[in-house]
Amino acid sequence: MPRPITATIDLAALAHNLGVARAHAPHARVFAVIKANAYGHGLLRAAKALAAADGFAVLEFDAAIRLRDAGYTQRIVLLEGFFDAREAEAGAAQKIASVLHTREQFALINPLAAGSRLDVLLKINSGMNRLGFMPQAVSGVYETLQENPAVGKITLMTHFADADGAGGVAAQMAVFERAAAGIAAPRSLANSAATLRYPETHFDWIRPGILLYGSSPFTDRSAAELGLKPVMTLASEIISVCDLKPGDSVGYGGTFRAERAMRIGIVACGYADGYPRHAPSGTPLRVGDRMTATVGRVSMDMLCADITGMPEAGIGTRVVLWGEGNPIDAVAQAAGTVSYELVCALAPRVPVIEQPE
Repeated sequence: MPRPITATIDLAALAHNLGVARAHAPHARVFAVIKANAYGHGLLRAAKALAAADGFAVLEFDAAIRLRDAGYTQRIVLLEGFFDAREAEAGAAQKIASVLHTREQFALINPLAAGSRLDVLLKINSGMNRLGFMPQAVSGVYETLQENPAVGKITLMTHFADADGAGGVAAQMAVFERAAAGIAAPRSLANSAATLRYPETHFDWIRPGILLYGSSPFTDRSAAELGLKPVMTLASEIISVCDLKPGDSVGYGGTFRAERAMRIGIVACGYADGYPRHAPSGTPLRVGDRMTATVGRVSMDMLCADITGMPEAGIGTRVVLWGEGNPIDAVAQAAGTVSYELVCALAPRVPVIEQPE
């Protein structure tokens, strides 16, 4: 009998969440962001559910080629661009677009074979100070690209640092607009948070990421409030039960000590499965049909659930670590992290079950 932990991927929920993004930006086209193995959900699995997207955004060149080999003809963009001339040449042949964020990347474009046409997304550093051309350089870079016969369509883009927070987008929008003044080119600005909250950022292409996977980009609005459905449900079972007396400790280091008689369920899930080791006692779990919480330190292969007062819970009872019935955002918040990290950290040893559309 296999170990009971599984991750179920709900393809219908992925498609639904794409529809939510479209509803917020009905006049924009969509780059569905499926980098990092589609945030841990599986590149081709996610692409199948998101096939209605106008394009895909990935980080890894090999991921772009896998999409082309699988028959996807949508626009594909590499979010950090090409890293060497071989990638640029093969990418142009496969009609893979490149983000261009530094002058050094020009050296990868210039040697392209005659007749090659590489679409680029010209990235503007509007204040995140990570990637992109400084605003005062944008006009000159754009003119240089226009004059290059190897360059095809040019799209202007930027990335917001605080679209999900108190800072908002106004300051970066102002910088972007000054940099892009007089340039008649398509624009791509909106990430998940901006797609949902700031319609003035939508323009021609939006780039939803985390919202597609059923997680809220905000701390003050839940995924359910936004109309999003959970895509990944990580679930396991109780494999043992332990009764504690007042004063008994649980797990490595004895970090949790019972103040009363307690009943503890040992769950087949630990940090080697991708559950965060730093999740403290009190991190939410769903055991059967009831909510409870973890107690003690998460170990490599197991964690402990408080099932005191839950006589129906025992060996074989289903436990939802996150997903359906136990929002991943609540788990991430309790663990002091973000849902992005949880889904991306799903371990290869966890069997994945695809729930069809």
